[in-house]
Amino acid sequence: MMAEQHTTMLSLRGLTRRFGGLTAVDAIDLDLAKGELVSIIGPNGAGKTTLFNLVTGLDRPDAGTVHFEGQDVTGFSPERLAGQGIARTFQLGRVFGNLSVMDNVLIGAHTRLRAVKPAVPLIGPLLELGLALLRPASVRNEEERLREEVKAILARFGERLLPRIDQPAYSLSYANRRRVEIARALVLQPRLLLLDEPTAGMNPTETAEMQALVAELKAEGLTILLIEHKLEMVMRLSDRVIVMDEGKKIAEGPGEAVRSDPKVIEAYLGHGLSGASEQESAA
Repeated sequence: MMAEQHTTMLSLRGLTRRFGGLTAVDAIDLDLAKGELVSIIGPNGAGKTTLFNLVTGLDRPDAGTVHFEGQDVTGFSPERLAGQGIARTFQLGRVFGNLSVMDNVLIGAHTRLRAVKPAVPLIGPLLELGLALLRPASVRNEEERLREEVKAILARFGERLLPRIDQPAYSLSYANRRRVEIARALVLQPRLLLLDEPTAGMNPTETAEMQALVAELKAEGLTILLIEHKLEMVMRLSDRVIVMDEGKKIAEGPGEAVRSDPKVIEAYLGHGLSGASEQESAA
């Protein structure tokens, strides 16, 4: 599936981010079509996570633009981008340890809430506080609907999370915390999902389960941008693969063609082009 044959959902042009004398993302161009799954691979420190941060508003580019569904969203806040349908997970899982699995996932629906949104912005904070305290029928109904939706999302992970729905997140295994984070992204009902090493720290069985879930999401038409070090998973899932090294895009194309590209092999020398999981650096 080539991007030009379909509606472009995400378009990056000349995206650049510098940290002092280091150029972590160097003039990256990227097009992602609606319904496409594109993987970004590269050695540690290649700039993959920094690229995700620029797309999702956690960082601002020094140059270049980000367009989402035809709109220039360069520099938009993460909250504003979430409201437009962009969700992500993080390389190092982020959950609220003292909150239950249910409440952790419900947080992801904050941009979808309707019952507590006031018609008059000036009285917004007071009205939201009053609705939260009084909990009228509209608020209760919306809350119940979202809770049922969360249960359906958790069911996608088999028995990994549903039996633990009321347990605090700190009691979960590392793999289950990552599943909670993905569930929280899905409850946003995203149009674009960015997954940053979703199988990091997972054993082969857990990795296979995650691969099946991502394949299912792709089959349902979700547009996905994936960072992943397990190359077997990348090759099986990706419509295209983009390779970064030292902030630059050095290769792009079908998985097997990219994997055999001499520039890619050279970039990976000493880093292990074998599919073993590695940890991404801060860049």
